[in-house]
Amino acid sequence: MSIRHGLLALLERGPRYGSRLRTEFESRTGSTWPLNVGQVYTTLSRLERDGMIVQDGSDDAGHDLYTITDDGRAELRNWFETPVDRTSPPRDELAIKLAMAVGAPGVDIRDVIQSQRHHTLKAMQDYTRLKAQALADVPANRDEVAWLLVVEQLIFQAEAEARWLDHCESRLVRLAEAAATEPADDPGPSAARGPARTPAGRARSKR
Repeated sequence: MSIRHGLLALLERGPRYGSRLRTEFESRTGSTWPLNVGQVYTTLSRLERDGMIVQDGSDDAGHDLYTITDDGRAELRNWFETPVDRTSPPRDELAIKLAMAVGAPGVDIRDVIQSQRHHTLKAMQDYTRLKAQALADVPANRDEVAWLLVVEQLIFQAEAEARWLDHCESRLVRLAEAAATEPADDPGPSAARGPARTPAGRARSKR
């Protein structure tokens, strides 16, 4: 997630100081991605270094105010216009866990899937309740609309994860069934005919 661009978007609305930016960022995203003040000021320092923002006086309480520059607005416009890159997706801990669980000694991957499915469905229920609360009243401002978009994305993400877990379980079942129906190793032509009889054995059979 781009904290850098999120802060630029808030600064485009007017000068802000650090703790206010933190509060507005969390309000806009429903505290889904909480920030600490240190992260905010570190990011502001880098934005100032890159010419995206400048310090511009202070408010009545003595807070240093930051203002977006033309370069910052150009960077923000470019961010809005450029699709999020999906060709190099971030590492997903769940995908890595299941990949490593396949064939791991002493690990029943079905138990791993079941445990994760329970957690994912619980999270989806919690997000759905948050959405219902948000829709109890018509969203009154853009912060409430923004939070609604975020919580709906979390719901869709949880739904997709639950479907993927179902798919993983089905694939494991199919692989197990295929392994169970594979023919035994061919013992070879000699074993199929049984032990060869010796000449003495043939002689005894003629008696």
